[in-house]
Amino acid sequence: MLNDSHSSTTTTFVSDSSLVQSDDDDDKSETPVVPSKCATHMMGRLGQDPEVSTPRNDLETGGEDTDKQQRRNFVSLMEGLDLEHGIRYISYESELQMPSIMKLIQKDLSEPYSVYTYRYFIHNWPKLCFLAIDGTEMVGAIVCKLDVHKQVNRRGYIAMLAVDEKYRRKKIGSNLVLQSIKAMAAEEADEIVLETEITNKSALRLYENLGFVRDKRLFRYYLNGVDALRLKLWLK
Repeated sequence: MLNDSHSSTTTTFVSDSSLVQSDDDDDKSETPVVPSKCATHMMGRLGQDPEVSTPRNDLETGGEDTDKQQRRNFVSLMEGLDLEHGIRYISYESELQMPSIMKLIQKDLSEPYSVYTYRYFIHNWPKLCFLAIDGTEMVGAIVCKLDVHKQVNRRGYIAMLAVDEKYRRKKIGSNLVLQSIKAMAAEEADEIVLETEITNKSALRLYENLGFVRDKRLFRYYLNGVDALRLKLWLK
């Protein structure tokens, strides 16, 4: 899926070749290292692991007040508000938001897409598109889909992720990914996958910090000839 040719950013995008067959493009990949399951890790990040939500002593948390504040921030984030930076997270609502989504994503897009590419994802899976809003300005967006993979698993797919350059390093990208993971988990997804350029270190770091693991390498996946890494997160 993804990609940003600038490794210092966290912007990720879908590749043309991935629109229909990206989940099955196994003939391009090398044999992967079998990763461990990450469901427990991710459910903890989503607040669904009882052990994660159990209060701990002040020595472990750095103080009860800090722990309480972190919990309030997490709950607010899941309800759509980032207390620390004043960013609201909302679901896609209408076609009127499409120009802003396209403008935001196309700023760093190395492979141009028509409005129909965006509509394919957003109109079919509107509940899996989330936007980050600062006041009235759209500063981040994530576009995903969820369908059945090989008639077996319900596979989520992160197609596009973009954050305005002025708003990077505020965890907006991570928060958008968390919103999408929560939504796909609620729809009983078994796993979530994505692709990113092998040279995009910041994107790799973002997703791996959220529990994704490197699953396969896809050779010359992008139009610019760069290899991709497929990342995967198991939810079950």
